[in-house]
Amino acid sequence: DLGCICTTVPKAMHNSLHNTTTISYTGCAAQLFFFQFFISAEFSLLTIMCYDRYVAICKPLHYGTLLGSRACAHMAAAAWATGFLYSLLHTANTFSLPLCQGNALDQFFCEIPHILKLSCSHSGYLRETGLIVVSVCLGFGCFIFIVFSYVQIFRAVLRIPSQQGRHKAFSTCLPHLAVLSLFISTGVFSNIKPPSISSPSLDLALSVLYSVVPPALNPLIYSLRNQELKDA
Repeated sequence: DLGCICTTVPKAMHNSLHNTTTISYTGCAAQLFFFQFFISAEFSLLTIMCYDRYVAICKPLHYGTLLGSRACAHMAAAAWATGFLYSLLHTANTFSLPLCQGNALDQFFCEIPHILKLSCSHSGYLRETGLIVVSVCLGFGCFIFIVFSYVQIFRAVLRIPSQQGRHKAFSTCLPHLAVLSLFISTGVFSNIKPPSISSPSLDLALSVLYSVVPPALNPLIYSLRNQELKDA
């Protein structure tokens, strides 16, 4: 979350304070790489956290076996490695495209769709579109896994006889569900909104909504169950 915000917000604040709208070519590539890296790694980690909730509630006696320290380290490493590979492929392909329609982006940070609009390479555009389609398919697979896991979780919770037990189980899942809903809903709407309602100002507002708001709110949402924060 901190990485997402530090990738986009400081440069936007610098440009705003100095009344400029520029970013270097290298800076733009670095910004795109790190933003894609942190966003994709976060979605992978959210999927892993869903599995953690599933095991904790549906298979509590096997938790130590299925989610020991080694398993957690392997899953976290896989999430970061996947994010690195994903962002590397997108950045390398996007910045290998020749730009023939100027260098002005209607955005406050370097984002793939807006860079593609400046490209005049049909083959490169198709390659990047193919990468995006594969990414969407993988993301949809994770989404289906999350939905299936939460169906099993809620079925298990509703079978808990005591109200206190059900409340404890729900309170374990609600912060994760809130973060996940905010992350997915803002990202999906900003990227697949109908062209009829698209405009530069709306695109800018939606980009702020999905790139800044969820990373800023996530730590607060997760901290709601922290006893020291509740006492304060």
